[in-house]
Amino acid sequence: MVDPIHVLIVDDNAQVRSALGIAIDLFDDLKVVGEADNGKQALALCAILHPHIVLMDLVMSGMNGVRATEMIHQAYPDIRVIVLTSTFEVDLIQAALEVGAIHYLLKNVSIDELAMTIRRVSQVTI
Repeated sequence: MVDPIHVLIVDDNAQVRSALGIAIDLFDDLKVVGEADNGKQALALCAILHPHIVLMDLVMSGMNGVRATEMIHQAYPDIRVIVLTSTFEVDLIQAALEVGAIHYLLKNVSIDELAMTIRRVSQVTI
């Protein structure tokens, strides 16, 4: 059996984090290793948990997702960030991609597409 892909969920909405966690853990090859409600907490958890993938919301109080993505990418270049957001602000999404996010999805994505994207992004060579 192959080790599962470790995922950290970062979103300021506890219900979103919980629903994503439950859905992702349905897949044998994926495992949620932690949750953060802001960018600062995400950065701290990356240091402790060293996930393979971070699912990053962009619009959060305190340290937003763009800044958190940039800091994670600088400190842990092997951790891959997928933006998972409900915003349609192209400039914000583009900024996240420019500072190190590998991919982005809107939150209305199906769980199967999210799982497939996590798998694909985990194999991207950085």
